[in-house]
Amino acid sequence: DKLEGKDGGSDSIIDNIMINELVDSLCERDRKLIRMRYYEDMTQTQAARVLGISHPGDLPGAPGTVSQGTAATTLETDTTISGGSFLSQKADENALRVTNTAQAALTGVTIQKLEGDTSSTENSDFYGQNAGFLATDGAQAALTAVSVTTAATGGNAVVSYGEGTAVSVTDSTVRTTGDHSGGIHVAGGGKLTAWDVDVETQGNSSAAIRSDRGGGTLTVEDGSYVTNGTGSPAIYSTAQIAVTNAVLTANRSEAIVVEGRNSVTLTDCTVSGNMQGTYGPDSGENLHGVMLYQSMSGDAQEGQSLFRMTGGELTTLSGDLFYVTNTDCAIELSGVALTLADGCLLRVEGNTGERGWGTPGENGGRCTLNAIAQALSGTIRVDESSSLDMTLSDGATFEGTVNPEGQGGEVNVTLAQGCRWTLTADAYVTSFTGDFSCVETNGYTLYTTQEKPVAGV
Repeated sequence: DKLEGKDGGSDSIIDNIMINELVDSLCERDRKLIRMRYYEDMTQTQAARVLGISHPGDLPGAPGTVSQGTAATTLETDTTISGGSFLSQKADENALRVTNTAQAALTGVTIQKLEGDTSSTENSDFYGQNAGFLATDGAQAALTAVSVTTAATGGNAVVSYGEGTAVSVTDSTVRTTGDHSGGIHVAGGGKLTAWDVDVETQGNSSAAIRSDRGGGTLTVEDGSYVTNGTGSPAIYSTAQIAVTNAVLTANRSEAIVVEGRNSVTLTDCTVSGNMQGTYGPDSGENLHGVMLYQSMSGDAQEGQSLFRMTGGELTTLSGDLFYVTNTDCAIELSGVALTLADGCLLRVEGNTGERGWGTPGENGGRCTLNAIAQALSGTIRVDESSSLDMTLSDGATFEGTVNPEGQGGEVNVTLAQGCRWTLTADAYVTSFTGDFSCVETNGYTLYTTQEKPVAGV
């Protein structure tokens, strides 16, 4: 794809002149696109991000071809296999692929992708190229007591790709060591269900439970899901992901990321994150435990993100507990034990735009926080480009403050009967709805823009 100069004589000179004339006749955006794609060797997604295009498929000449590479073994008819092994050591090759609407039942097999890096991490993430196991084209695959290991860049372990494709994984072990090598993965509308699976990834950009362009549905019950790289949350969602009674641990990354109009729903899970910074200590990157955002890369449709958690434990060992930027989102918490690293419960704010996440000044977050029979504590910060609607109900409590330095973005707080807010510093909100006697000021003041400061009790 990259244009290079060649010593081709007068014909080459004429060709170059004609190309330059054609390029000059294009609009400014298309000239920039050609320069980035063919001279600067940017990917389609990178070029879209720089140009501020939310869907790379909207770029002129953007390819629509699904690129999945090859497979060492392909199952195209209904098959039942017990025991045995499947191996790949070539680039862009799956160790095992099930396709052509085949139904495959695999028990006690070993799947290994030991060598052969992908030629395109986008094709790996979007379509399952170079994965250890790939189900595609409407295949139905049941994996029981299997072992899946990958040791190559772009070596996602188990991928379900495409509408009508469904994979189940039960009582199995998944290990990956390369970058861009997630554990269990859906894309293109695929479905995947996991029961009591043990997943651990070592590389960067290698979420244990993940999805990519086109999303899908991923349902998990029981098991352990551990990551050790940066940019490798336990869950990265551009899909509808629900997890019950699992242990989710990100040792060098945030715990959970939800991008765009997608969701993560957790029930009785133990979750922890320890974000170290994806781009180095001097990048100015926000540290957090759970992030809800819109990247503008085209990997996730724009719309409201949802994080819902009932029961269990949520811990961050660094940064804010929740971070919201460049998106609309809802956070719902009920009966969750929360552990904060630095006292910041929630940060809703814009970003620098350096990573393509919207335009500075216009890329704030818009967050709805519902606490239902939930104990909250810590500081909430909402900048001028952002907004927050917070509701406490069913006996929920909040020991903390909002924007203690002064008014920021619009913040509306509602306390239902029987809930309580104990101030730990002065708080500044736009409006307060509820019984003022439910606010224990503790020597501080709750300021609103609707009337005089709230006296409380």
